[in-house]
Amino acid sequence: MKSPVYFLPVSASDDPATVESGLRTLLLESKIFDCIQAGDGAVIKMHFGEEGNTGHVSPRLVGVVSGLLRQKARDVVVSDTNTLYRGRRTASSEHEQLAREHGFTQDITGARLTVPDEKVKENCRIIALNGKFVKEAKVLSLYTQAQMLVGIAHFKGHMMTGFGGALKNIGMGCASREGKLAQHSTVCPVVRMQNCTGCGACEKVCPADAIAIVNGKSTVDRAKCIGCASCIAACGYGAMDVNWGTGAGSMVERMVEYAAAVLRGRKKVAYVNVALKITAECDCMAGDTARIVDDVGIFVSADPVAVDMACCDLVKQKAGGKDVFLEAHPGRDSLKQLAYAEKLGLGSRSYRLITAG
Repeated sequence: MKSPVYFLPVSASDDPATVESGLRTLLLESKIFDCIQAGDGAVIKMHFGEEGNTGHVSPRLVGVVSGLLRQKARDVVVSDTNTLYRGRRTASSEHEQLAREHGFTQDITGARLTVPDEKVKENCRIIALNGKFVKEAKVLSLYTQAQMLVGIAHFKGHMMTGFGGALKNIGMGCASREGKLAQHSTVCPVVRMQNCTGCGACEKVCPADAIAIVNGKSTVDRAKCIGCASCIAACGYGAMDVNWGTGAGSMVERMVEYAAAVLRGRKKVAYVNVALKITAECDCMAGDTARIVDDVGIFVSADPVAVDMACCDLVKQKAGGKDVFLEAHPGRDSLKQLAYAEKLGLGSRSYRLITAG
C-alpha cells in the first residue's frame, strides 16, 4: 500500500507569508495532527543550524507547525541534541543561545526551546534493540516520552549519508553524544596523500586531537578518532575521505537502527521535510555551502521512508534527472538508508503524492 505524502510546491520567488500559509493548509489537509488527544505533550525535533549557517528551516515555518499542535497538545517543545564536533552546538546552554540567535524564540515558534543536558542522568535513556549493528540505542529521553513526535528536517546533502532528511533527523538527531559516537564508530578517515597539502585545516577542527601534520602531510590516529567527519568537511582538497569498503558504509545502517529504536511502538508521529535551500552539505557547517538544485517544496507524511523517497524523486526531477547528491558525494549510496529502513519496517518507498489545494 502506498503511503500518502502531501506536497506544497515552493520556489525561491515565493513570498514567505505565502509559504507559511501554504504549509498551514498542507498540514490541515493531511490531517496529520488528528491523532493528538487533549493533554498530549508534543516535541518538535529539528536542527537549529551551526553558527554562520542560514540553511536551517525558518523559525516561522516551525511556528506554523507549533500553532496547529498547540490547538490540542498541552505542551509543545522545540528541541535538538548536542554534537560531537567542535562548535556552539556542543553544550546545551550555548546551543540554546545559538538557537535563539537564529530566531527560534518562543514568541516566533510558539514553542518552548530546550536542548537536554546529557550530564543529567534522567535526560538519557538506553533502549534495548538487538539490531544487526546496534544492540543498545542511547538516546535523549525527551523524544521517547512525549506522546507526539514531529520531525522537521531540512532536506539537503550530507557528506556521509548522501542526503539528510526525516530518517537522519530522527536516527542521528535523537541520539545522545554517546549514541552519535557509536553510529560514527566505523568512520575513521584515510588521507589521500597525493591531495594533501599539509595546510592543517583538518588538524584545527578535530575535536579529539586525532590529527597531526607529519612531514608536511596529515596523519590520523585511529585510536583517538571519533568518526565525526569534521576533517572531511574542513578539507578543501579532497584529501580526507573514508574507505567505504572497510565498514564505513555501515554508519547509514546504524543510523537507521537508531531511528527504529526511537520510533518503536510510536503511533503519533509526523514528518515535515523542507526541501528549500538544498545545499551540498548539512546545516552543521559553520557557513553556507553551495546550493545544488533549485527549491522544490515542503513535504508532510506519517511515513519517514516515503517522505524521504518523495523528496529524492522530486529533487532528481527538478535537477533534470541528475542525482545531485551522488555528484556532490561520489561513492555514497544515498538510497541505502531508505532500503534498510523499509526492510526494518519503518515505512515504505512506495508513496502517493498529494499536492496541496
